[in-house]
Amino acid sequence: MAPTLLQQAGDHLASAAAKNAPYTYTDPLSEVPTLSGVDVSADGSTPIVDMEALLGPHRSEIIKQIGLACEKNGFFAVKNHGIPEMKINNMLDTAREFFHLPDEERLKFRSTDPNSVIRLVTGFEDRTRNIFVSRQSLKFHSHPVEEYMSQWPSNPPSFRENVGEYCASVREVEVAILEAISESLGLERDYIDKILKGHYVSINYYPACRESELDVTYGVRTHTDPTIITILMQDDVPGLQVINDDKWINVNPLPNAVVVHVGDILQALSNYRYKSLLHQAIVNCEKERVSIASYCYPSDDAMIGPAKKLVDRDHPAIYKDFTYREFHESMWRVKCSTAKRLDLFKARAD
Repeated sequence: MAPTLLQQAGDHLASAAAKNAPYTYTDPLSEVPTLSGVDVSADGSTPIVDMEALLGPHRSEIIKQIGLACEKNGFFAVKNHGIPEMKINNMLDTAREFFHLPDEERLKFRSTDPNSVIRLVTGFEDRTRNIFVSRQSLKFHSHPVEEYMSQWPSNPPSFRENVGEYCASVREVEVAILEAISESLGLERDYIDKILKGHYVSINYYPACRESELDVTYGVRTHTDPTIITILMQDDVPGLQVINDDKWINVNPLPNAVVVHVGDILQALSNYRYKSLLHQAIVNCEKERVSIASYCYPSDDAMIGPAKKLVDRDHPAIYKDFTYREFHESMWRVKCSTAKRLDLFKARAD
């Protein structure tokens, strides 16, 4: 992967602090990938894992597939995951209903505090880099569901029921996938589960692109996720793009499948064997798009760093041990939106 791609820092998370705040991270416009660099012919490049087989006699074979996908691609799609189609459709419909509400209803949840239990993040213009980022997101904690549900929107009326049912189902998928990822690294099945804490959801709405005086319109700028893994459900409108073999490729939606991304924390735990996925979202000028991102993250005091079993003379530790709290706090200080934020925790060479 070319260094220039790894050095990009869109900082889509910190942008919520102010709609037109000056950009504070060195990120030359020339390093932003252009759509002309997208390999549109790579439709068959998405690894697909059959989760039903993961629970059967071919588990070891599927675990190898997951490990290979994490190592070579940084992502994979999962079919037969067990989330009922009705719950998926209800979730996507509820998301659209929420973002079609009047502004005054949605803006009740707008917040610049990244530690809020729930917050609405709106689109913004970055005039320093001459780009417009159109995504609107409702972000909230969701595990355990019963602890947070009362703080979710009550409008539309079906929001809490439909979102709660979906989140509970995704949590089951998340645990099963993390167990398989642990085994794919040669670790105990519950290795990652032991540090697992929360589940954070981002309901993302991408309106059909509007006219803008700025040069470029993005759905979401280039970034990696500061998670263990992210589970993404998309509607039927394409938009997700990922770096694969140093090329942007489209990850087109597969009916009733979810896409799993490797996150920064898994990169550290795996001693850089599994790389955090560099990705972005583009907008569609004819159709709106909805996606549901479920973020899996550790407890604040969880000790992050390469699993001891993955470190030896031939594979020295790339990162030192650090807590997730230290990582989370540093993430907001350095204002970097890629896995380069892990550089602060690199082990010193002897």
